[in-house]
Amino acid sequence: MCIFCQIVKGEIPCNKVYENDEFLAFHDINPKAPIHILVIPKEHVEKFQDTTPEMMAKITPFIQEIAKTLELDKRGYRLIVNNGDDGGQEVMHLHFHILGGTKLTWPQLAPDESKKYL
Repeated sequence: MCIFCQIVKGEIPCNKVYENDEFLAFHDINPKAPIHILVIPKEHVEKFQDTTPEMMAKITPFIQEIAKTLELDKRGYRLIVNNGDDGGQEVMHLHFHILGGTKLTWPQLAPDESKKYL
């Protein structure tokens, strides 16, 4: 069982921000910004590529509500989904990162290989 499924079941504690019957939001234990929240479906879905339009229609207002509650909606935030190994996904359970609380930069994410696709 993956670590996020264990968190959903209450077997591993988390610093919970918000939850409903389908989704859970909690503070990342290795934050990359002053505010770094993870949002996961309670149902195990491995990656973004496996999600359904119905799930996305439900998780979108959930994420927006968290941003509003944390007052990130006023100044802005970054929403990240890493998909698969090359996308940097470390836990194979769909999760969204909400990053905010400061002016975020955009570091170079890969070597200069990107120019070969232009």
